[in-house]
Amino acid sequence: MNENDRMPLARVVGRAIAYRRTMANLTQEQVAERLGIGQEAISRMERGVAIPTVVRLAELADIYGCKLDQLVTETSDREDDQAKAILTIVGRLSGADRRLLIEWLTVFADRLLQSSRSG
Repeated sequence: MNENDRMPLARVVGRAIAYRRTMANLTQEQVAERLGIGQEAISRMERGVAIPTVVRLAELADIYGCKLDQLVTETSDREDDQAKAILTIVGRLSGADRRLLIEWLTVFADRLLQSSRSG
């Protein structure tokens, strides 16, 4: 992987780390303390300046109460990663709520497609 490929990946992972931290109601300082590192290191990871190791990602996943792969897939631009993220969200809902969400999503997607064709 060359430097040009690493920067977008670092930003994607950084966004996921920041998202999961806020969802866990934690500050950068709290996460840094649990990991035994400085707050600036967390900030650098979240901004995509530094790419965390797999070991560090596993530690972050433990802190945030999520699966390791979620830190990579949830904010990815890849279609299959986005589908997996949607599946995770939908899987938490009841059957009736899933049907409602699918109906809403269908209407919303149709409107987006119409807008992109006319614009």
